[in-house]
Amino acid sequence: MTDITKTTPATRGLIPLPLAAARALLLLGGIATAASAFLAWTWTKEFPGNLTITGYPGGLQWLTFTAGVLTALFALATYGIRGLSWLVPGRNNAPLALLALGGLGVTWYTVIAITVELGGVVNLEPGGWIAAIASLLPVIGAFALPEKRTDDTKENLKAYLAKPDGIPAPQPLGGWAERAVITVVTILGLFVFTYGIDTEYGQLFVGYLIVTVFAVWALHTAGLMDRFSRIVAHNRSFTLAMGFVAAIAFPFTQTDDHYANIGVNILIFGTVALGLNIVVGLAGLLDLGYVAFLGVGAYTAALVSGSEFSTFSGVQFPFWAAALTGAAASLVFGVLIGAPTLRLRGDYLAIVTLGFGEIFRIAVNNMDGDSGPDITNGPNGIPSIPDLKLFGFNLGESHDIGGFTLGRFANYYLLMVLIMAIVVLVYTRAADSRIGRSWIAIREDETAATAMGINGFRVKLIAFALGAALAGLAGTVSAHVTYSVVPTPYQFAGSTPPNSAFLLAAVVLGGMGTVAGPILGAALLYLLPEKLVFLQDKSLLAFGVALILLMRFRPEGIIANRRQQLEFHETGQLDVPDTTTLTGEPAAVTKTGA
Repeated sequence: MTDITKTTPATRGLIPLPLAAARALLLLGGIATAASAFLAWTWTKEFPGNLTITGYPGGLQWLTFTAGVLTALFALATYGIRGLSWLVPGRNNAPLALLALGGLGVTWYTVIAITVELGGVVNLEPGGWIAAIASLLPVIGAFALPEKRTDDTKENLKAYLAKPDGIPAPQPLGGWAERAVITVVTILGLFVFTYGIDTEYGQLFVGYLIVTVFAVWALHTAGLMDRFSRIVAHNRSFTLAMGFVAAIAFPFTQTDDHYANIGVNILIFGTVALGLNIVVGLAGLLDLGYVAFLGVGAYTAALVSGSEFSTFSGVQFPFWAAALTGAAASLVFGVLIGAPTLRLRGDYLAIVTLGFGEIFRIAVNNMDGDSGPDITNGPNGIPSIPDLKLFGFNLGESHDIGGFTLGRFANYYLLMVLIMAIVVLVYTRAADSRIGRSWIAIREDETAATAMGINGFRVKLIAFALGAALAGLAGTVSAHVTYSVVPTPYQFAGSTPPNSAFLLAAVVLGGMGTVAGPILGAALLYLLPEKLVFLQDKSLLAFGVALILLMRFRPEGIIANRRQQLEFHETGQLDVPDTTTLTGEPAAVTKTGA
């Protein structure tokens, strides 16, 4: 047996030479990747982002720089540098590989895009070749490292556990320190989200997705996401408040009202998805025609908001009355549709709700005075819906607040933030109530829940009605934002949201049974078609591939409900070595994939 106390060249520092070389290659490769962003990658400005300047990164080069810096920072953490060891509390090298792959992905994507769009590799400057090679180095170094931070031999494992620079167990933070962490993460999240919306061309958005996905994946495997989740669990109210503060701050960071328009549509889409989450995520009812309730709210608001093309053109409710009317109309339709159908289960219920969605679209399309009663103006819809006026403010006009100019869409965005706060409050209160626990019981096993005394029909009908009312509330704002309401968007599937397929995808991919999951899913599903216009008819193909990959590697959703997470990963294996015989105490273990 080797004496681990001897400092021979092979065991100096308790790190084998190949391991030391891999770490050095990883660190130097990250630095070289970041430095290559300061070189010119092409000679012409025809490629968007102006990558022709030496000494100042542009466009996609900033993303390569970010990936390189993160890779180098995490590589330094493996050296046990004081103050950096907290970056990898999970004691594994997977985050290093993921960050290196993120840098490789965005760099090679840029190089290939330059080659394809400009017509050959001759359009690459030496800086582009250097960046491509430099981004390979940290990948080689990362995959040369062992999966764990230790070797398989008992000698090296014992030396690692005894080494004082090993990553310590997380220490509990004080209340103010935890709130400071939440504040910093909120600011970073707002910056990342704003950068994604502000991307001016599709290639930059694709690069942004590559870096963001690999960075978030790396943070998750490093254990930082779990540690932050524990902090959030201790400060739920403060976290929720900071989330809404960040949402309110978003329009003040924009100079173009077009991005505020994207923001308000994401909030409308997210509000409807959150309502659907009550039906699908909590109660377990598959509703394929949910977008019809959004249409009911929108048409109701259009009819009573003073449009000259409305059947009730002389009627103009104030917004609060129009909002309540739209929500009430959707609730009534939810009850009318749910009462005769919710005794069905599974696929049969899905087919009936799909039929309801199509019936609604066809009905409003035919209510033009010729094919049916003159109510919705048929395929022409109800145009010229006037802007809202609240507390003396016309939301259709620009307003100066604190030196910032808020345009029309920014005004509606702030209104939707307020409505989103109401919807989140209703959702959380309902989910934590007795009726919410009944929904979950019905979702898990309706037969067992009924046997325990739960009135399944009544509970499901309440879920259906509440979800419909929240969708109708969002529809009242949607009608004013778009100036008009037409039947076309209210269908099961289409190339752009909102439609029932996109809404269901937002709930499933974001994370069923959570608050933030459907909102995040809605943001992604709205941004993807908006930003991938340059792919033209291939955008849906790219969208489908992204869905397949996400469902393969994260079937429980991006922000997973704990119960869903355990269900999908209940067969995971413990992948850390048994150190009981070496230290006298069992080591902390983690479940892979959970």
